[in-house]
Amino acid sequence: MNIKPLGNRVVLKQTKVEEKTSSGIILTGNAQEKPQYLEVVAVGPGINDANGNKIPVEVSVGQKVICQKYSGSTVKMDDEEYTIINAEDILAIIE
Repeated sequence: MNIKPLGNRVVLKQTKVEEKTSSGIILTGNAQEKPQYLEVVAVGPGINDANGNKIPVEVSVGQKVICQKYSGSTVKMDDEEYTIINAEDILAIIE
C-alpha cells in the first residue's frame, strides 16, 4: 500500500524509541517519548498562494527532519507506523 499526501502534507516514518536511558534505566512503553527525529517517506505537491503560484514543500523523500512533538496524525499500515503532518510543523532538516 502507498500513502500519497495531499497539499503541503508530509508523511514521516517513525524511528525506534530508545528503550534504555544512557544511565541504564529501562523505560516502559508509557514513559517513552514520541520521537522528534523522523524520516520523510512521501511529500505532497504543495499549495497555491493567493496569486495561484505553486509553493512546493521544502523537504524531499529520504531526508531526516525534526518536527514538533505530538504534531500530526499517526497511522499504522503494513505493520509500520507513520505520521502525517503539515510541512509547517517541520522545524529543521538534519544533514
